[in-house]
Amino acid sequence: MKKILDIITDEMRKAFAANGYDENFAKVTLSNRPDLCEYQCNGAMAAAKTYKKKPIDIANGVVEQLKDSKVFEEVNAVMPGFINLKVDASFLSDYMNGMKDAKKLGMDEVENPETIIIDYGGANVAKPLHVGHLRSAVIGEALKRMGRFVGHKVIGDVHLGDWGLQMGLIIEELKNRKPELPYFDPNFTGEYPEEAPFTISELEEIYPAASGKSKVDEAFKERAQEATFKLQSGYAPYRAIWKHIMNVSLKDLKRNYANLDVDFDLWKGESDAQPYIPGLIKDLQDKGLAYESQGALVVDIAEPTDTKELPPCIVRKSDGAALYATSDLATIVEREEDFKPDHYIYVVDKRQELHFTQVFRVAKKAGIVPADRKMDFVGFGTMNGKDGKPFKTREGGVMRLENLIADIDEAAYNRIMENRTVSEDEAKKTAEIVGLAALKYGDLSNQATKDYVFDIDRFSSFEGNTGPYILYTIARINSILKKYQDTCENTENGEILPPSAEPEKTLMLALSRYSDVMLTCFEELAPHKICAYIYELSNALNHFYHETKIIAEEDKKKQAGYISLVTLTRNVLMTCINVLGFDAPERM
Repeated sequence: MKKILDIITDEMRKAFAANGYDENFAKVTLSNRPDLCEYQCNGAMAAAKTYKKKPIDIANGVVEQLKDSKVFEEVNAVMPGFINLKVDASFLSDYMNGMKDAKKLGMDEVENPETIIIDYGGANVAKPLHVGHLRSAVIGEALKRMGRFVGHKVIGDVHLGDWGLQMGLIIEELKNRKPELPYFDPNFTGEYPEEAPFTISELEEIYPAASGKSKVDEAFKERAQEATFKLQSGYAPYRAIWKHIMNVSLKDLKRNYANLDVDFDLWKGESDAQPYIPGLIKDLQDKGLAYESQGALVVDIAEPTDTKELPPCIVRKSDGAALYATSDLATIVEREEDFKPDHYIYVVDKRQELHFTQVFRVAKKAGIVPADRKMDFVGFGTMNGKDGKPFKTREGGVMRLENLIADIDEAAYNRIMENRTVSEDEAKKTAEIVGLAALKYGDLSNQATKDYVFDIDRFSSFEGNTGPYILYTIARINSILKKYQDTCENTENGEILPPSAEPEKTLMLALSRYSDVMLTCFEELAPHKICAYIYELSNALNHFYHETKIIAEEDKKKQAGYISLVTLTRNVLMTCINVLGFDAPERM
């Protein structure tokens, strides 16, 4: 089903061409003066320079061509040469009826589907998820769902931090605490235990203790570095401990991500890239790209068009150790072998922008990926407390993600219980759905690159630009539909009739933009624009509800049309929130 903007633009193209003007001047946009018109075309202004005519003369000629168009109710040329457009009511209702009966509500999937890898999550094993992991998980999950919805094959990879010094620190601390374990007995020759010698709670206590010790005990740190080296060299006892760490951590990570309704197709980590590093380094050297600088191996990434100086990418330290850049490049080598993706998207803290600029440029320079491969860095800002500083617990520590979720669920529960329209048990179940919506919408409604203040009271409010407000709108529609079914004999889906009043037309105009929003927002990797759209749509629905007698409407044909219109609104809202990564309860 064609996007409404494309239909309107086609009409304008024909009108421009009929007057002998280039069709490219027929660009149509949403009106920036909705009090005057619904869409506008400023092409006459640009065409005036090309054709050496007054803009208003060009505009008047185009308007004359459109007088019999079935798409427009009103077309006006306004000085100095703007063309104001109002959509025809019958055309709009026909478009609504097409949407309600079409697959995906009339949104056509992309013509050329891509294989896309989204790298998001980035959790470290042996550590609990905390608020710092929220944005990557929520934004990445939304982008994954958005991409799939418009027709791409999207693969989500958590890309775990499961290699490096933190593993050596855990191993060495475990050795101090439980030296009797077989992993530390050089004479042990049997099978290592299948059960881990620690629980997730113990593991989460071991790492910070070991990390703190390494900062004050140089000998301990050196032993941890040696343990890391032995692990990475394939030392069997330490590999067995590492497998225990992975198994225990993954189980807990999957549980916590599931609480966020976030899942991954790949649970790979830095360790998976290690076998590719020697070949990567050799390839960079053989191609003359990597050279020694102060003992380290580096690759220049600067280009003549750069507006600021960019340092070389270090791919091997002077002590022979690999770095994050090495691991990320090796991961791209692995992904090219396994998937040959058309597009890479990395959802990471915006402070990592230089790192990914270096990685992308080396990948293209070395031919790991083609020069035209799409590689996007979606850098996100910080989630701050009301004091404007990074969000902390009341005690000043980093808050665990499961505690944050529990807090916002409680806030949602209290809001629901204020109304006392549902039982306590139902309120608790509903609060979990509403709490997740409050958390995700509160994050996603902000442009990813911007820092934002996490305000639990505002995010859990049923009023304003919040997740609960969107869900409340859906619940209101459900209530209307239930009343209609309970009170009306004929509850078949009716034809949506041409709008007879402003609130009805405003709602239809908002609905008509759905396809364009869904496709454009993924192209721009901008989930915040879907949030802005469903907030606008919810406002339009609520305005229509307050100004229109739906259940009390005596004209049954008109009433059935209203019911079809609000049902379409619910379906659009439900589709959008599902793509953003949350659900709605039946009632609130």
